[in-house]
Amino acid sequence: MIKNVGILGSGTMGSGIAQVAATAGCEVYVYDTNEQALEKAQNTLEKILSRLIEKGRITSEEKNNIQQKITYVTSLEDFKKSEIIIEAIIEDLAIKQSVFKELESIVSKKAILASNTSSLSIASIASALNRPKRFIGIHFFNPAPLMKLVEVIPAVQTSNRTMERTIQIIEDWGKIVAKAKDTPGFIVNRVARPFYGESLRLYEEGVASFATIDWAMKSIGGFRMGPFELMDFIGNDVNYTVTETVFREFCYDPRYKPSFTQKRMSEAGYLGRKTGKGYYNYAEGATNDPPEENVALAQKIFDRVLVMLINEAADALFLNIASAEDIDMAMTKGVNYPKGLLAWADEKGIDWCVSKLDEMYDEYHEDRYRCSPLLRKMNRENKTFF
Repeated sequence: MIKNVGILGSGTMGSGIAQVAATAGCEVYVYDTNEQALEKAQNTLEKILSRLIEKGRITSEEKNNIQQKITYVTSLEDFKKSEIIIEAIIEDLAIKQSVFKELESIVSKKAILASNTSSLSIASIASALNRPKRFIGIHFFNPAPLMKLVEVIPAVQTSNRTMERTIQIIEDWGKIVAKAKDTPGFIVNRVARPFYGESLRLYEEGVASFATIDWAMKSIGGFRMGPFELMDFIGNDVNYTVTETVFREFCYDPRYKPSFTQKRMSEAGYLGRKTGKGYYNYAEGATNDPPEENVALAQKIFDRVLVMLINEAADALFLNIASAEDIDMAMTKGVNYPKGLLAWADEKGIDWCVSKLDEMYDEYHEDRYRCSPLLRKMNRENKTFF
């Protein structure tokens, strides 16, 4: 078990990862250039831990132990003894490369350097280092203390030793590891794109309102949150940026094409809960249009979004992004899907999936709806995923 951990960035994600490491008994140093941000992180942690005491999740002694394990610093020199440093700062490649180049001259040669990026190339960040073999991607999900899944992504430069040590560290912290290839969006942010993208397309075609689409995905599919509720929770700016990044990094594949609806929402500053308005109005006393509770319409919406999600999961397996087990586990543990998508495909029937996708392709003649070669092959051979 490692003893000393460095966290670059004191925002929501950095603070959450720090809480995870401190709860596991590590000495944690949280770095930020902004002292006000560090103070805010401390105050936020105080509130979070106090609520956990109220809920009976931890004791006052455990709260104090966690807080005492975390030190807030404004100098990278404080990472000298850190055995692993996890970066959780702005999604800007040049800034990340610059910080890691500086950090490499400070930390031990044995220290693991990691990025929590959700969409940037791990290999590109690692290329800035003199010793890229010790660099790796470690992608936590928000809120980090609650979400069990962590994606671990080796770059082409990453050594097997770094990979093994990283997995052991994350498992020691009580998390479940999904190994993913260094491709845009990794597992979850890639496979989940249709949950948002196809729902936006349904709205843009006039099939249904935001509220109706959300109701359909929850009532028929069993999702905890509908796509528009979830985008408002994540932030339209954040969600749109990830979509845009995946679209660009996949050489503008039509499957990942961003929505003008979301682009305009982001440009207007309608970012969701954090601004008080997004697809829904969160102002005090505001009312939102109710869903059209039409079961036949809801089933149509659900089937279309689900088959697009299944197609993306199948293609991720086809391209060896991760194993079938890790893909399904990532979606249930990383974003709380009610079922693994590949298991869902088996349940619905591979023939149903292929037929549904071909039906949409015949209607639209867009590459967005092309069926994964793996699904087509499995259908011919009468195979299932599990």
